[in-house]
Amino acid sequence: MTMALDSAETVSDDRLLALYGAGDPSAARVLATRLTPLALRVAQRMLGDAAEAEDVAQEAMLRLWRAAPGWQAGTAKVSTWLYRVVVNLATDRLRRRRSVPLDAAPEPADDRPGAEAGLIETDRVRALDAALGTLPERQREAVVLRHLEGLANPEIAEIMEIGVEAVESLIARGKRGLTQALAGRRGELGYDDA
Repeated sequence: MTMALDSAETVSDDRLLALYGAGDPSAARVLATRLTPLALRVAQRMLGDAAEAEDVAQEAMLRLWRAAPGWQAGTAKVSTWLYRVVVNLATDRLRRRRSVPLDAAPEPADDRPGAEAGLIETDRVRALDAALGTLPERQREAVVLRHLEGLANPEIAEIMEIGVEAVESLIARGKRGLTQALAGRRGELGYDDA
């Protein structure tokens, strides 16, 4: 049985995954449309490299499709499960990346438009990404999930498999680290006029 695409907006991720697990390909299309951007955003923020982020997002979605037939509704939110997989895959890549000498690491390509506003935004994103890169992995994970993905602390705690208090501590320390990393750059990033 195939689900009507016009009713997909009201169907939960849990239900869509169960439908896909039962053989409904339209459910997979809807889930991919909903969840792939989430996976890509988190991976990009964690890795700072678009090509690697695409690989991580694709692998995470493949793992979701493999998990679909055995998915038990109500045990975890699909998005929470996916966040955890993306964070774990990105962390694995970051650990492997450390074994590569800094000189050998490729510079990420920038394919954004060249308008002045685009350049300013690019500089801001780069500054934030660079500042995020200075944080320890767990702090970076917590800050990305809370402030860039907008998740609540209890959901972050579930994703990171730690307590809510630990999440709050990681976020607080991460924010302090970002403040230090970005100190003195307001004018350079165009915030003095705002």
